Amino acid sequence: MRGRWQALAILLLAALAIVAPLGQGNYIIYVLTSWLVFSIAAMGLNLTLGYAGQISLAQASFMAIGAYVTALLTLAGWHWVLAMPLGLVLCFVVGLLLGYPALRVKGHFLAFVTLAFNTLVFLVLRNEDWLTGGTYGLVGMPRPDFGLFSTMKQLHFYYFTLAITALAALLMWGIVRSPWGRAFKALRENPIRAESLGVDTRRITLLAFAIGSAYGGLAGALVTPLVQFIEPGSFGVAHSLRILLMVVVGGAGYFFGPFVGAGVVILLPEMLRFTEGYYLIIYSALVIVMLVFVPSGLIGIWGRVREKFWPRQQLRGDIKEGAQL
Repeated sequence: MRGRWQALAILLLAALAIVAPLGQGNYIIYVLTSWLVFSIAAMGLNLTLGYAGQISLAQASFMAIGAYVTALLTLAGWHWVLAMPLGLVLCFVVGLLLGYPALRVKGHFLAFVTLAFNTLVFLVLRNEDWLTGGTYGLVGMPRPDFGLFSTMKQLHFYYFTLAITALAALLMWGIVRSPWGRAFKALRENPIRAESLGVDTRRITLLAFAIGSAYGGLAGALVTPLVQFIEPGSFGVAHSLRILLMVVVGGAGYFFGPFVGAGVVILLPEMLRFTEGYYLIIYSALVIVMLVFVPSGLIGIWGRVREKFWPRQQLRGDIKEGAQL
């Protein structure tokens, strides 16, 4: 029964994503594309934080690494398809290295370590202007052209991003339902018990950071051709907190949480613009109310409703098989 609901949710989400931009202007399509891009970044953080229980405030820095590597290579004449994997590999390696402090520090101490790393990346991007353009950033990155299919038009680039998001989500679906996914959850729930059951918590912790960082790099690689202009301020600590908000609002540890959270953070402010100068106040108030009354995120609401109206019936094993004296 649960599998049918999940399949139905996937089909509805896919259908909505396909028809949403039809008949819309370029700005609305741009906002929808931003939702997809940040959903990918939030997926990576959800793996690190929601599934593995490792706090990270550096997701925007991995978006920066993916974005700048892709931008520099495409400006040098590389095709996006060739430049993007190099950005992902670099993010994977750097995320692997960032995971080592997580082997020694936990909780808010780990949050400070990742926060410091995000600040370090921002300062490097701002000061090394010979490579990154400094505060002026980089501009003019081309959008990928595949001959018969060009992404120069906003709608075409949206569907290109949608295809990449679907592949990334499919890969994440496989990861969280693999033995790795079960090991991530065991690490989150009780690291000591997980290690006693044979889980290599050291390797799993590093993988959680590395894979989550690679997803951040993929999001950054898509930001580059989307806006065709990047600068250090676009990847500051505030943006890492924004991605963290997406994960928390959507529901940490839920597969669809990043999509819902990114939708709230990216799309809701645009939907409230009819209130003119009050839309940010209303948006902030709604987020605060939601976090107070639904700390498990919006996806968690469905779980609470299901348990209330359709509780699972648990049958004791000794009653089912008969108590043996």
